[in-house]
Amino acid sequence: MPAFRCLCRLLAALLLSVATLGVFAGAAAAQAIPPRTPIVLFPAFHFTRLLVNVQNQQVDPSCPASGSFEDWYPNPTPSATFSRVCMDKLMTLRYDGDPSLPMPDRFSNQQGVTVAMSDYGKTASAPAYEQMYASLEQAGWRRDVSIRVAGYDSRLTPDMGGFLSRTRHLIEKTYAANGNRRVHLVGHSNGPLYAQYLLTHSSESWKRKYIQGFTPIAGNFPGQGAMYGYLFTGLNLTTFTLPDTQEIAESSARMLISAPSTYMSAAAPSTFGTDEVVIADAGTGKQYTPADYHALVTAPGMPPEAAEIADYYIGFVRFQDGDPTSILPTSTNLPNVDVYAEKGSGIPTLVGVTLHDLTVGQVFDSALPVFTRDGDGNEEDITNNAIQVWSAMPCHHFTLTDNSGLDHFSLAFDSAVLSRLMVNAQKTPTVCQS
Repeated sequence: MPAFRCLCRLLAALLLSVATLGVFAGAAAAQAIPPRTPIVLFPAFHFTRLLVNVQNQQVDPSCPASGSFEDWYPNPTPSATFSRVCMDKLMTLRYDGDPSLPMPDRFSNQQGVTVAMSDYGKTASAPAYEQMYASLEQAGWRRDVSIRVAGYDSRLTPDMGGFLSRTRHLIEKTYAANGNRRVHLVGHSNGPLYAQYLLTHSSESWKRKYIQGFTPIAGNFPGQGAMYGYLFTGLNLTTFTLPDTQEIAESSARMLISAPSTYMSAAAPSTFGTDEVVIADAGTGKQYTPADYHALVTAPGMPPEAAEIADYYIGFVRFQDGDPTSILPTSTNLPNVDVYAEKGSGIPTLVGVTLHDLTVGQVFDSALPVFTRDGDGNEEDITNNAIQVWSAMPCHHFTLTDNSGLDHFSLAFDSAVLSRLMVNAQKTPTVCQS
């Protein structure tokens, strides 16, 4: 028995040593990959999964009275119950023209329709970025812990829908869940507008505590010329192509006309002026530039509220100081965080179309001339270069990297772009005197 007890003690000591070695090995492995700066992604236009619930709708009797559908790009299984036309009609916003109401409060969903974000904050809320998430995971980031997604309803502007409070809360939770490490913001396409609005509507002390830096990828800050054409031709949001039927052209055009984000995303005259043609009317021979936007939004067939919405939301997200039309309550329109911007170039990019006339809901005739500029295939050079005004930030770092030949949507998944993101996200933020 004494010998047996000795053997037991020896085995116990051996097991304790192995366990201790395992703990040390685990600690060494953890130290081999240092903690990662958490990343919060602001997705592109219509890349956030939206769940639309319909209950006894009265919008169109030819559409299902009740049910639900998800609307996002690129949804591999679009609704078999709700057609594209029905989805457009049910997601067209209502507008209350009461001048006593603040502009953001004038918009509402159709009666019987509610819209919510699916899996808000999680990577599952924006599946199109799976390649980005996978690359970050391979480098040590953790999905839904140090990779989070600040989605939004793409019809709405960042002054609506509780965007500011919801996004600040997500960033603060992400900060706390990652050992109180400051967060790096990443935005793609329209996403950077929402991130910029957050930065210019948050205090400097909040940014110093929670924000490490910002990577805007092809940020659509001053808008793009092509958006004006969609007011007349619509855009099929299932396929992200111009509609090939008059019915979808009209339903999608009407939906886009009702959405304030359409105007926020359209080329702002304060940046573009008369530098590009966005619409040519084949019937009259007249050409329209961003400076002529008011003539476009008051064309026959446009609802009367289109001009009111356009006047308020075109150029809404300010991104440079010295703009006399600024309506922001903050003292600066510069983000005042370290910025590592990415853009594409060298690709002919559509900025304007020729239409038979200014009828809302027409199928685009590919035989008519179009207008292009250099760009990334989606946004033109004027848009992509406008962010250079951020080099005027008095203290914070700013770079703009040109990825020649890389198209707008590939930018967010390019290995070189993602490698720079990973490096920049780990940098020590600039310390500025308050």
